[in-house]
Amino acid sequence: MDEERTLLVERLGAVSRLTINRPEQMNAFTEDMVLAIPRLLEAEIAAGARAIILTGAGGNFCSGASIGSGGGSGGPPIAIQDKMDHYYAPLARFLADMPVPLVTAVNGAAAGGGAALALAGDYIVAGRGSYVMLAFARIGLVPDIGATWLVAQACGRVRTLKLALLADKLPAEEALAAGLVSEVVDDEAVAGRAEEVAARLAAMPTRTLGAIRRQVRVALEAGLDATLAAEGANQAMVAQTRDFREGVAAFKEKRKPVFTGE
Repeated sequence: MDEERTLLVERLGAVSRLTINRPEQMNAFTEDMVLAIPRLLEAEIAAGARAIILTGAGGNFCSGASIGSGGGSGGPPIAIQDKMDHYYAPLARFLADMPVPLVTAVNGAAAGGGAALALAGDYIVAGRGSYVMLAFARIGLVPDIGATWLVAQACGRVRTLKLALLADKLPAEEALAAGLVSEVVDDEAVAGRAEEVAARLAAMPTRTLGAIRRQVRVALEAGLDATLAAEGANQAMVAQTRDFREGVAAFKEKRKPVFTGE
């Protein structure tokens, strides 16, 4: 699989956009693509990207793993476990651990593993005609790439089981009401709105935003004491940044701060 053709990367100022580009397959991904996504995004962040947009080409976000093309979950049990451990779980962890915010721009289908990628965004812009679908049970599989955690944290037990067991489409407006997406816009406005949000995030104190991402995860996974400990450690860290000093100076001088991500 030619990753330069199936995964398109472009820089928009301080924002990098990665587009899954297999529109004829509803942007279904292969194992090679799963391995390439973290590598490509890591390179963009190292080159100075301060926010990431993840989207799909041709009217759909992503329909999940490409069945029969090295991206599905068929095969003997050991091979499947290896696939989960070495392909899908690392991708989910990478997206969760990125030091910069992730905006997902969702049109059309966000199904199966594609739903997991869409919902991994810190800010999720969904088109009115889009939908989320935990389609796994339709082919005898369970949700993966962190979809179980992402949906359960947003929706709670009853809604998560409804989505996972029945494997029905959840339209964008219902996904918004369920707390699964950040906002719903007209389909043709998704790309532009995602760029607006990402540009705003890229202009903010990057290390602080990275700390907020990690801190929220602690709050979701642990109790009050662990959250207080994370808050203390993160506050001590970001208080040493140039962006914090710039923020304080701008406040005192009654001007707009200019953050550099340092």
